[in-house]
Amino acid sequence: MFIRIYNTLIRILYPLVISRYIKKRKENGKEDLKRFNERVGRPTMKRPEGKLIWMHGASVGESISMLPLINKLLEYYPDLNIMVTTGTITSAELMAKRLPEKAFHQYFPLDNPAYSARFVKHWQPDLVLWFESEFWPAMLSTIKRKNIPLILVNGRISNKSFKRWQQFDFISKELLGCFTFCLGQSEEDAYRLRVLGAKEALCLGNIKYAGLPLPIDEEKKEEIKKQIGDRPFWLASSTHNDEEFKIARFHKQLAEKVPGVLTIIVPRHPQRGVEIKERLENELHLKTALRSAGEPIGKSTEIYIADTIGELGLWYNLAEIVFIGGSLIPHGGQNFMEPSRVRDAVVVGPHMHNFTDAMNRAKKADAVIQVNDVIELEETVEQLLTHKELLEAKKSLAYNWANGEAKVIDGIVDKIKGYMDI
Repeated sequence: MFIRIYNTLIRILYPLVISRYIKKRKENGKEDLKRFNERVGRPTMKRPEGKLIWMHGASVGESISMLPLINKLLEYYPDLNIMVTTGTITSAELMAKRLPEKAFHQYFPLDNPAYSARFVKHWQPDLVLWFESEFWPAMLSTIKRKNIPLILVNGRISNKSFKRWQQFDFISKELLGCFTFCLGQSEEDAYRLRVLGAKEALCLGNIKYAGLPLPIDEEKKEEIKKQIGDRPFWLASSTHNDEEFKIARFHKQLAEKVPGVLTIIVPRHPQRGVEIKERLENELHLKTALRSAGEPIGKSTEIYIADTIGELGLWYNLAEIVFIGGSLIPHGGQNFMEPSRVRDAVVVGPHMHNFTDAMNRAKKADAVIQVNDVIELEETVEQLLTHKELLEAKKSLAYNWANGEAKVIDGIVDKIKGYMDI
């Protein structure tokens, strides 16, 4: 009943209200004007012959998390075609660069029953994988009406969302009833999906733990290695305001115990590079070099500020010790799985609530070192730099844990086999 009412209201409101909203989005550069036909269910490219899996993700994060699964499916089934839909220009640009052959991107149509019907009729997918938990009633009901298997992948229901959905469980039951089955990010998510009305919900793991390694420019890597030489160094990654100062303040004490040590800082927001450099030089009298200004790492450089975009993979590949920023302050931490996958020893601060489930699993495997403050961080970095056996052990534990978590991809592929004859 809810979906029927929703679809009726959309038909009525679209010419009166929604079309104005779309016009504003176009004027503000939030819609791709060259490909806007896709947003109204009129694709310009033909459907490829053979089997087609459609994967939908709301934004950049979801679309990136699809990539390992896409690669695995195409490895198993070379004749398969995969269509990825997202709703933002940024995610479309990213997918254009990173999607393999036999996979292509389309914009997700606006949630209007007429657009949804045209879209599904044109593409006729054999299976739909819906990533995370952004539910569009018109599209979900269209997929269900066409009897296309629909699987929720990496479904997440936060505490706040769970309480809200429980107040309107007649809606959640109808929406989740469109899915053939659901995969939760965690056991808790799977439980909540069942409570809210999913026919079948289980947890195979979090697909975000199985991400592909970040890209590396080998020429730049060799250039940096030459500049560093045989100096000991460590990396503070994705740092936030004030974390750089806290870390740099202890650099001289660290240098007394580890002569010649170099600290590399990669700020979460690269545009802060100049501001960080000025503060460290003026207040702490440290010798710094700024990557965005083309300044090399010299013998006297104490802090190197890598304030560029798209080079995080380079630094994770070079470093053996990585501290994850956003965790010394109550921000909640950044992605600590990425350095684990390239066999780095990973250190985090006390504030990692953005990754509670992952942290619990990693700590159980002794795959991450958590410190309470910057003093413990400095002590931990010193221990890792001066005790090779300890460093190797921590690197191996992080890597083995990350590899184990990546098995979620195989589990999803096995489930897909049961719903599609490919």
